[in-house]
Amino acid sequence: MKLVILAGGYGTRLKEITSVIPKPMVEIGEKPILWHIMKIYSYYGINDFIICLGYKGNIIKNYFLNYEFLNQDFTINLGSKDITFYNNHNEKNWNITLVDTGLNTLKGARLKKIEKYLDDDINLLTYGDGLADINILNLLETHKNNNKIVTISGVHPPSRFGELKIENNNLVSFEEKMQTSSGLINGGYMVFNKELLKYLTEDENCDLEYDVFEKISKENKMGVYKHKGNWACVDTERDLCNLNKMWKEGKAFWKIW
Repeated sequence: MKLVILAGGYGTRLKEITSVIPKPMVEIGEKPILWHIMKIYSYYGINDFIICLGYKGNIIKNYFLNYEFLNQDFTINLGSKDITFYNNHNEKNWNITLVDTGLNTLKGARLKKIEKYLDDDINLLTYGDGLADINILNLLETHKNNNKIVTISGVHPPSRFGELKIENNNLVSFEEKMQTSSGLINGGYMVFNKELLKYLTEDENCDLEYDVFEKISKENKMGVYKHKGNWACVDTERDLCNLNKMWKEGKAFWKIW
């Protein structure tokens, strides 16, 4: 079973940052959000990744090509070129396939273009900008029990507003409210059978949500796993600041590893 990560978009709402790096490489606690997503899945035993690249994909390629150097202290002898690493990281069992799926390719076509790398009938799919404290094993079990082609994770989006704490008409505190109490959106963290690929083409205009998913849902072949925990995505600089604040304060809800 593999996790496919869609990491090729432009990230235009973060254009001051994404003019330099692709959105999945924006950092939380000095690590790319892409790394955080992979750590979540790795905790549940998913260590085989396919990353669909597009905009500034070479930056993601270079990050993993130089992973040992970026994540360890080392000594290098410039004559012999011998390198000695001093501290280990915990990602030794990660197997990462990086695939250029086109600059302007929509999500459906990106997924179709990596079909040849999928060996198992059931695989996982997510976006390169969302974090959650979701139980991947429960998600997989729900998908298998429902006998659907695709199962998406329904999540409560973060609230746009803070919450006032009032006592006797006095404002006691103003607190950030993590999630809304009603309404669900697709938070990524999806499971799909290879049958989904029959609905897709490599035409760069082949979309996923607003084309294929709509068709599959009308055929009653799409399920939903209701995630009752926390979820957030990096859509704006404010989102990025909030997630970095959580990480710094030891309140990162997605850090389950």
